[in-house]
Amino acid sequence: MPLAHILLALLVTLIWGVNFVVIKVGLEDFPPLLFCALRFALAALPLLFLRGPMPAPFWRIVQIGLLLGVVKFGLLFVGMHLGMPAGLSSLVLQSQVFFTILIAALFLGERPSRRGLVGLLLAASGLVLIGLGRPLGDSLLAFMLVIAAALAWAFANIATKRSGASDMLRLICWVSLVPPLPLLALSYVFEGPEAIASALSQPSWGGIGALLYIAFLATTVGFGLWSFLLQRYPASLVTPFALAVPVSGLLSGWLLLGEELSAAGWMACVLVFVGLVITVLPKSALDRVFSGSSRLTPGP
Repeated sequence: MPLAHILLALLVTLIWGVNFVVIKVGLEDFPPLLFCALRFALAALPLLFLRGPMPAPFWRIVQIGLLLGVVKFGLLFVGMHLGMPAGLSSLVLQSQVFFTILIAALFLGERPSRRGLVGLLLAASGLVLIGLGRPLGDSLLAFMLVIAAALAWAFANIATKRSGASDMLRLICWVSLVPPLPLLALSYVFEGPEAIASALSQPSWGGIGALLYIAFLATTVGFGLWSFLLQRYPASLVTPFALAVPVSGLLSGWLLLGEELSAAGWMACVLVFVGLVITVLPKSALDRVFSGSSRLTPGP
C-alpha cells in the first residue's frame, strides 16, 4: 500500500476516533434511532450535485445501506444510549476487524499472511491494554448490541468490496439514501412521536454540530475513503487500520480535552501502531528498516 493511501487510512481512523465523543454529544439532544436517520438523510444530500448512473447494482446498494446504516449504526447508537461509554464503544466496535478477516477468508478466499497475523495480534494486545482501563458501563445488553454492530459492519465491508463500484463518494451517498426511512419508522415505533417532535423542535448548537460532523465527516468523507481503500486492497490489509480508532480517540482526548493518558495507555498506542506497521508495510520496506537499525547497532 503506498504511503498516500496509508495516510488516508490513518485520516479515517482520526475522524472516526473523534466521532464517538461527538455521538455522545448528539445523543444528549436526539433519540438514537432518530439521530441515526437524520445522519444518513444529510449524508445523501451531495447526490443533488453528483450526476451519473447508479454506482453499483440497486440490490447491492440496499444491502450495504441496511447492514451499515440500519443494523450497524442503529445497534451502536442504541447501545451507547443504553450506557456503553464512548471510549469502550470505539474499542469494542473494532472487533469488526477480526470478523471481516474471518468472513473474507470464508467467502472471498483472502488468507492473511503469517506476518499480517503477527501484526494483528500485537495490535489486539494494545486494544486489550486500552480496554482494561475502560469501565464496562451498566448494561450487558448495551455491550452485546455493540458487538452485534461490529458483526454487521464486517458484513457491510464485504458487501462494499463486492459491489464493483469505482466512484466511492457516489456509492456512499447512494447507500445513505437507504437507512433514513427504515430508521424513522423504527424511531416512531420505539421512541415515539413526542420524543421525535421534541428533539426536532429544540436542538442545541452542540447537537446540530454533532449531526453535521457525523453526517459529512464521519459518513461522507470517512466511509467514502474507507470504501475507496476496500475496493483496491484485500480486506485483511485495510480493516486492521480500524484498530487505530480507539487510539486516535484516546490521543484526541489527550490533545484537545486534556484527558490524562497513563503509561499503559501510551504502551497500548505503541503496540497498536507497531502491529499496523508490521501488517501493512511491504516485506521489502520492513527488511530495510530492520537492516538499517542493525547497521546502527555498534559492534563488539
